[in-house]
Amino acid sequence: MANPGDFAYTVKQQADIVRIVGDYVKLKRAGAQNWSGLCPFHGEKTASFSVHATRQFYHCFGCGVSGDVFSFVQKIENITFPESVRLVAQKVGIALPKASYASPAEAKEARLRTQLLEVHERACGFFQQCLKRPEGARAREYLRGRELEEETIAEFRIGYAPDSGFLLCDGLQSEFSEEVLRESGLFSWKQESGLPAAGSGLASAGDDHRLEEKPEASRHKLAAASMYSKFRDRVMFPIRSETGRVIAFTGRTLATDEKSRPKYLNSPETAIYSKGRVLFNLDHAKEAIRKLDYAVLVEGQMDCISVYAAGFHNVIASSGTAFTELQAKLLGRFSKNVVVNFDPDTAGAKATERTLGLLVEEEFQIKVLTLEQGFDPDLFIRRKGKDAYGSALKHSQKYFDYLIERARAQFPVRSAEGKVKAVNHLLPHIQRVPSRIVRDELAQEIAQKLGIDSSVLRQELKHAAGTRAAVAVKAPAEAQVTDSERILIRALASAQQMQPGEQPLSARDGAEEEFDPARQAQYALHNEGLHHGLATESLAEALLNADSAFADVMDVPRSEADRRLLASILLKEDEQLTAERLEGAVRALRKIHLRRRLERVQRELQSAAGKEPGQLQELLEEKMRLKRALMDPGVADSGSAIAV
Repeated sequence: MANPGDFAYTVKQQADIVRIVGDYVKLKRAGAQNWSGLCPFHGEKTASFSVHATRQFYHCFGCGVSGDVFSFVQKIENITFPESVRLVAQKVGIALPKASYASPAEAKEARLRTQLLEVHERACGFFQQCLKRPEGARAREYLRGRELEEETIAEFRIGYAPDSGFLLCDGLQSEFSEEVLRESGLFSWKQESGLPAAGSGLASAGDDHRLEEKPEASRHKLAAASMYSKFRDRVMFPIRSETGRVIAFTGRTLATDEKSRPKYLNSPETAIYSKGRVLFNLDHAKEAIRKLDYAVLVEGQMDCISVYAAGFHNVIASSGTAFTELQAKLLGRFSKNVVVNFDPDTAGAKATERTLGLLVEEEFQIKVLTLEQGFDPDLFIRRKGKDAYGSALKHSQKYFDYLIERARAQFPVRSAEGKVKAVNHLLPHIQRVPSRIVRDELAQEIAQKLGIDSSVLRQELKHAAGTRAAVAVKAPAEAQVTDSERILIRALASAQQMQPGEQPLSARDGAEEEFDPARQAQYALHNEGLHHGLATESLAEALLNADSAFADVMDVPRSEADRRLLASILLKEDEQLTAERLEGAVRALRKIHLRRRLERVQRELQSAAGKEPGQLQELLEEKMRLKRALMDPGVADSGSAIAV
């Protein structure tokens, strides 16, 4: 919660939630004050996620999540509340104060992440400097061989990790604790106190020479820790978060002895890096993806850099892992259209099929770009040029056309046996498609292209579809709320500041010249209790009795159900809240109130056994009064003749 005077309150007042959320979710205007998009917190095809520009909150009608700009950033970045405040402050350019946290554990976790980001930033700068030095000559030669321009190298912050086990550690150990350095994933270490043995591949003769030149204190620290760089003699490609922070690295070896070292070495997972949640180059590509409404997905980082350098800025790559469901959801926040361009060899084709399966389940519109045999995107662009790649992009295949061609190539359909194998190969892919209508259309298309009786294929497809294990996220059951209740809640929520305990005045009393919907609603509910017994009773009570400290109505304490209900009501403010509409809502609620009292009286009369004659007479008289009130518009307008 952000209170007036707090730093969080200041940030929240200046932050535009539409712009902040728009950095993560592709939003479209859906009314005067509302924006909508696909929910980033659950899979969906139809947009049910809304952001209210004026009231500065979001709500998903699908999964029920809602909150302010801080809760959104906290949830989507998986960080603490103080960290979300600081991140939003950075986005809007507000100077940061000293952070405070709810618990020591939360503070420790946040400090570790902050320090790990600093370590990676320092390491990235170190690798960039090493690339420019004499020891980076071979790395520069490698990059020239890949035809990378200086501007591209600088934009992607490509560097070189020297063949020393200790230079990076020497530069960082005076500023960061050993615990932080170990947690960074940039270093390896031995338990014993001695330095790595010669010939182990963990140090070189150059390391020993540098150690002799170091002060004894530094040498002693290194000996005690036995910590050495994980990345040595490698071209370094930084992996950045969606917001552009360096969170990990991929190192490409320059060593000729491939047996002793892997060709590519990736950072392990840390407190700031989870490889299955990151898309390489998304920080650079996300605006182009939004603008063009499609992404180009490639397999490797060099492929991604080459395609980007050729002018196709909507390109991304999976980062050190096979494509994951979380990466699909991340990409879906920016566009649901994608061209998949993986290597055409056997391994690449299988990776393409796995990736297609995930994208199909997330309901992407997918095309597949298959380059000539022996060409990955990087080599294709270097040999044939960017125009040829652009033409290939335009002629990408629809994903099921690609799969059908693959099935025909693997299982010749001239024989009945080949047709059966082709169908069995394609059925699992069809089974992933969420829409039954689309599955039926695909069945007809496949039947035609494979020369199979469509009725036979449909029978197989029907069986496959029946066993499909798709789980749809269902919207929570909404309370039965009348339009009149919604108007009263909107009126109560329109108060600029909650003022409990003050006797509200009606605009009709002549105390105010201008219509104030909040005060009008407070007057009606305080004096007549019209909200009692309604589905919105607890929410109305919370708004009526809100503490004056809550300047933002979305911060008023209430149950989770009421929070969702308030969000759903405020996001559907389709018509202006006029005095006439509010008066009409009060009259309608007054009649509901009268009808419920009349029902209670009638139930008491039906169970009149044992009642005194005088009590029965009072019930009969009240029944008549209530009936007259329901029939008399004048009485229903004033409410004066029906006070309990």
